[in-house]
Amino acid sequence: MRGKWCSGTTYRAQRNGRHGLRVGPGMTAATEFDPHALLAESRLAVLATIKKDGVPQLSPVTPFYDREAGTISVSMTEGRAKTANLRRDPRAALEVTSPDGWGWATAEGPVTLTGPGASPDSPEVEALVEYYRRAAGEHPDWAEYRETMVADRRVLMTMTVERVYGARIR
Repeated sequence: MRGKWCSGTTYRAQRNGRHGLRVGPGMTAATEFDPHALLAESRLAVLATIKKDGVPQLSPVTPFYDREAGTISVSMTEGRAKTANLRRDPRAALEVTSPDGWGWATAEGPVTLTGPGASPDSPEVEALVEYYRRAAGEHPDWAEYRETMVADRRVLMTMTVERVYGARIR
């Protein structure tokens, strides 16, 4: 165990003395938790970026976690605070919670931004099409989707996940 959170592995509440973790009310002696699984199943998250003054900027986003590739993708709009923050400082964290609110997982890492695309057939828009396919499947009208990505000045954020941690507290 590497410290309090097993980065990318299993959290065990039973290790109460050695690492300062305690089994509290409502916890079992050995609570198995996989933060990667929670990231993979979650479609609502909070993305943390860093503003010019160093204060965190928090934004709700719809992520797609590719565990095998070790990346998280998010579609966002050019000109928004989170996009401007990431262009200036590409460090980010993304947090998800379980539907019951008792589990959470955080991913951290540097990001790259692709786009916005200048035309519906640009490589930047193609990256957004691939993101949509992996996250949601086939779109009913790809031509309309591509045109919307250009008109809305959509950008694809790709986080290279360097650290994952989390816990289930109940």
